Amino acid sequence: MSVQAAIKSKPSYTEMLNDLIIDSIQDIKGKNIVKLDLRELNDAPTYFFIICEGDSNTQVKAISENIHKRLKEEHGQLPSHSEGKQNARWVCMDYFHTVVHVFYKETRKFYELEDLWSDAEFTEYVNL
Repeated sequence: MSVQAAIKSKPSYTEMLNDLIIDSIQDIKGKNIVKLDLRELNDAPTYFFIICEGDSNTQVKAISENIHKRLKEEHGQLPSHSEGKQNARWVCMDYFHTVVHVFYKETRKFYELEDLWSDAEFTEYVNL
């Protein structure tokens, strides 16, 4: 069994954090949530991207703040890097194995991040 297959076969701490990130997004009614599993791609910068959108800059900021708060409080995890909160059109939070992208709706359409990584395995989540 390859190392990547072994990593993918068992639930990991990263996947548990991913579930918490998804839940944190849904708390603030983030929309069009997708998780991209990049582990099978040779040139991937991380294991997972989680992408979502908000209807306003205020909602984008609130989603990113809720993710930050819950991961810090519930698991002691802080992002190694975060940017974009000031304008809140695209907030990027790097949790090493998972990078979270919280977009303003029009900004997400412009950058088409999912299209750039279309060969990844996609998991879509329902809007609450």
